Amino acid sequence: MIAARSAGPHYRVEAADPAAHLFHVTLTVPQPQAGQRVSLPAWIPGSYLVREFARHLQKLTARQDGRPVAVHQQDKASWQVDCVPSSPLVLSYEVYAFDHSVRTAWLDSQRGFFNGTSLCLRVHGQAQEPHELELVAPRAYPHWEAATGLTPLKTGKRGFGTYQAHDYDELVDCPVELGAFWSGEFRACGVPHRVVVAGAAESFDGERLLADMQKICETQIRFWHDRRKPPMKDYLFLLNAVDDGYGGLEHRNSTALIASRRDLPRIGEARTGEGYVTLMGLISHEYFHTWNVKRLRPAEFAHYEYSGENYTQLLWFFEGFTSYYDDLLLRRAGLIDDATYFKLLTKTCNQVLQTPGREVQSVAQASFDAWVKYYRQDENTANATVSYYTKGALVAACFDLTLRAEGHASLDDVMRALWQRCKGGPMAEADFAAVLKELGGRAYTRELAAWVHGTRELPLKELLEQHGVQVMEEPAQMQQRLGVRVAEAQGGIVLKNVLRGGAAEQAGFAANDEWIGVEVAGSAWRLSKLDDLLFYAGSQRKLTALVARDRRILRLDLAIPAAVQTWRLVLRDAARVHPWLGTQH
Repeated sequence: MIAARSAGPHYRVEAADPAAHLFHVTLTVPQPQAGQRVSLPAWIPGSYLVREFARHLQKLTARQDGRPVAVHQQDKASWQVDCVPSSPLVLSYEVYAFDHSVRTAWLDSQRGFFNGTSLCLRVHGQAQEPHELELVAPRAYPHWEAATGLTPLKTGKRGFGTYQAHDYDELVDCPVELGAFWSGEFRACGVPHRVVVAGAAESFDGERLLADMQKICETQIRFWHDRRKPPMKDYLFLLNAVDDGYGGLEHRNSTALIASRRDLPRIGEARTGEGYVTLMGLISHEYFHTWNVKRLRPAEFAHYEYSGENYTQLLWFFEGFTSYYDDLLLRRAGLIDDATYFKLLTKTCNQVLQTPGREVQSVAQASFDAWVKYYRQDENTANATVSYYTKGALVAACFDLTLRAEGHASLDDVMRALWQRCKGGPMAEADFAAVLKELGGRAYTRELAAWVHGTRELPLKELLEQHGVQVMEEPAQMQQRLGVRVAEAQGGIVLKNVLRGGAAEQAGFAANDEWIGVEVAGSAWRLSKLDDLLFYAGSQRKLTALVARDRRILRLDLAIPAAVQTWRLVLRDAARVHPWLGTQH
């Protein structure tokens, strides 16, 4: 394919040394400024952590008119070049790529992958100009192909060649996959979709994956637009199948996903296992972001500042509401049944209820602090904050069920009205409040203050029961009963978290303790599994825990509390449930 060329920055990317995991980048600036500045982003939109991508950049040199020119580093991620504006400037550098996640870059003899935020220096003063990306086919791997959501200018059958972006934002918002991958296509409401899968086993059922993904995409396009045209002209899924991994990162016309290859559908296997449901939920989540965060987005994200944190209090809406709809739309697409949906919702409810930090931080505060709390988790995270994904999903459920109970509208209507009000662009919490008032027939100021900016419990139980779902309370597992999260390895128990106010904290347990055994009624027992605690304790509810900490053996007096309750959601009235789920009774 050939299209018109631009005179903006041009990046030539080569998989130079897969054994050393090094990409080589040649950046040509046709019309540089005097003393041109360049910089590499410190973070990637959609993943709220300063990752310091520049630490992997090396051997940066510059030439103009065939002669070397000096490059002066200004700070950790920016440089100034002693150049003049009269002729093209050529920068050359290497980037180390050995991060298997969807956020950075990877290169070895099997596969290449990168986001522009990891490889493409930003040319200051020219970020709004058209940018070109040239992907060079590696001679050592003639079977490799390339895939990206960028617009092709001049490319070959295998996808190598030159692509164009409208500006720097679009350039770094289109990840690139390289390798000998599986590829399939489908259309959803007339829009071409391509699916690229790297690392799948021979048992992978690509046809089933395409059929199910088509249902997800069509359901979401109709959710947002009914019969109107969606905002993207095409869409690309990049899925990296690995032995153990999970995650995704949204982009305007593509997404990068990583999942266990065991979770992929298998040829000859009709059942839908838990792993495949998890994968479909991930696909649904990232695709929903096409609208909710990539277009309809926080006002603070109208223009990204790539050098540092970009703060917003709205991640409860953009991640939490997306988390609410990802599984709900799987149900509406007919890919899971009612029982599976309520099992997934049960899990979300219990995750929030078992997080003491929900009483410490609101979801609005948690959104603002994502850079230093959610993305920098440690042993105290569960006590200090709450996930804006999980609690945000429950906030969405509360708004949806409240609107439906009052009979004026649903959250579906609110989302579509927000899209129209904000023209698929930046929005503020005030926009959400205004649409709620307009469609709901009253102000929801009190609910916003309590559910979004407060820390009291959500009225979810009452709302669920109003809609035909019974909340059953059942005894929790021993971890929840004691207030701990543990890792059980061969022959031992290591505490990962000690939850605030729990029996373990009161006994003096600490994170990273190794729980060796217990003393009960004069007998000492080696403890290798937490579920064996009651086996050794019998009817005793007070015992001594033997714990190793910093090579010392500690004796901690532990009182096993009465059974802690956990939720299980059960459908009781299908006639009331199905209008919410969007399915036929």
